[in-house]
Amino acid sequence: MTKLTKLTNDIFSFLSALAVNNNRDWFLDNKKDYEQAKKEVNSFFQAVYDKISAKDHLGPIKIYRIYNDLRFAKDKPPYKTHFGLYFPRLQPHYRGGYYLHLSPEGSFVGGGFFNPEAKDLLRIRQEIAMEPEVFSQIMTSTPIVKYFKGQLFGDEVKTAPKGFSKDDPMIAYLRKKQFLLKRDFAPEAVLEDSFFEEVVASFLAIRPFYDFMTRALTTDLNGESLFD
Repeated sequence: MTKLTKLTNDIFSFLSALAVNNNRDWFLDNKKDYEQAKKEVNSFFQAVYDKISAKDHLGPIKIYRIYNDLRFAKDKPPYKTHFGLYFPRLQPHYRGGYYLHLSPEGSFVGGGFFNPEAKDLLRIRQEIAMEPEVFSQIMTSTPIVKYFKGQLFGDEVKTAPKGFSKDDPMIAYLRKKQFLLKRDFAPEAVLEDSFFEEVVASFLAIRPFYDFMTRALTTDLNGESLFD
């Protein structure tokens, strides 16, 4: 079965209408439009996954359900107003994952480490401090600069973390508590013929960043594998 590599405005039309009619009755009355949008998006998502899986070691694809979990948040609307895709790299030997978010309010691709455990955060910081040139080369590489402006975003501490000097040349990275990459797309860009290849190129640009982080999180300070 041929997978879609170009999206239509039908998905945004449906999501925009859902945003102002976020209730069960409207959703059921427009279930046919939802199913069509879902079919289109899922085909596109699968095409992206297939393309990246030929270049990286991936775990199973996860296409997020449109239904909000209301068990612990009764004030939420019943439906999400975006479509989301995530696929991790094949853990534990490959770390990181890829996320694609489609919404009339703003679409984006991204990845990184949102909430690393304390031991993983320490190990990431240690590796950056020990390999400053390698990490700097990754963050200033042409693909990272082109697609992600050479920038990491996310929460950070106000001063040097414990065990690291405030004068360390990599302090801007060492202060990070989250290591996230994100590329935004305007709604019209999502509908262009080139969007599929832009998503794929953006994800592939993250690969060296993930390879660095994988080395940090799968080896000790001497570079010995944690799995041997």
